[in-house]
Amino acid sequence: MKRIFSVISAAVMIVSAVHFNVNAEQALPEVSAKGCVLIEEKTGRIVFEKNSSEKLPMASTTKIMTTLLSLESGGLDDEFVVDSQAIKVEGSSMGLVEGDVVTKRALCYGMLLPSGNDAANVTAVKLGGTLENFAEMMNERAAEIGMTRTCFVTPSGLEGEGHGASAHDMALLAREALKNPDFAEICSQKKAKVCFGNPPYERWLVNTNKLLDMYEGVKGVKTGFTDEAGRCLVSACERDGVSMICVTLNDKDDWNDHIKLYDYGFSRLEPAELSSDEIIQTEVAGGTEEKIPFKAEGSITFGTDGMAENRITTELFLSPFVYAPVTVGDILGELKYYYDGRYIDSLPVKAMKTVGYYEANEKKSEKTILEKIKDFLFNQE
Repeated sequence: MKRIFSVISAAVMIVSAVHFNVNAEQALPEVSAKGCVLIEEKTGRIVFEKNSSEKLPMASTTKIMTTLLSLESGGLDDEFVVDSQAIKVEGSSMGLVEGDVVTKRALCYGMLLPSGNDAANVTAVKLGGTLENFAEMMNERAAEIGMTRTCFVTPSGLEGEGHGASAHDMALLAREALKNPDFAEICSQKKAKVCFGNPPYERWLVNTNKLLDMYEGVKGVKTGFTDEAGRCLVSACERDGVSMICVTLNDKDDWNDHIKLYDYGFSRLEPAELSSDEIIQTEVAGGTEEKIPFKAEGSITFGTDGMAENRITTELFLSPFVYAPVTVGDILGELKYYYDGRYIDSLPVKAMKTVGYYEANEKKSEKTILEKIKDFLFNQE
């Protein structure tokens, strides 16, 4: 049954964790990428960009979408035999051969670490039946994310007519993918032991993302290269609660450019917290008291340069009916935060007081033994 929520606007409280000492005159970084963007992960706010809306080939960073769709499809540890035609693909490989038994989870490791084109094709056929059908699935999910300058043609990123995305779109994709715990875990691994084969056996897969060893706080995401696209890199990095995503497309010096961009970003952003001290009351049906107080608990850390505060809004999603009994700490809804209408994160809304069940209602609901016998006899088929 679909649950219905009432929506109430709520106040926003932003608490800076440290004092701002940003140098407004700091020079912008020079990067060799044809297109790039640096965003603050929580809000999606652009910190730096260069041709970030231009659609360009993005090579194997495409596999971010293929992996996300696989992880969202469920049944990650169910075994199946690889499609014999799907594995016949050029380029990087996780080492699949005809007759191999795999799981979707193993294929996700195969896509994100060694960038296996064979893993991407097998995933596409498993989920979509054909590569063409899967491309439609990719584009549908891209539209949901808000990727307006993207067209997926292949699951691996090998050249296909019209296949490409903007740097900003790829940053939005990475932001969405990192919300998936399995994705975040896999792409952060420098190497991993994965089981597949005929019969399946364990072997090591190594991540192509050298940035994991080159810069403090890097937590993924994906490399890419083709002759047409050049060197492509999508990465994410977190320090002191500030998390950013960087995308460079067609960049001969991508490792160093990402380091430059993160240095710039961390010099510009300071951690701040979103929270709310507002206490609101809602009616309780059948309770010893008519109303119960509640508030949002916890906080959300994000990076800001002091310019984001007036663009953050909230919505309180609360169940329209709260029935007794209610205990302190019961979750009654959630407080959602948005930046320019883009969802950031949410906090649970919890009851601040215990409200018992009204005894008269309880007595009224009690049935006599005779009534219970009648119910039993007349309800028999």
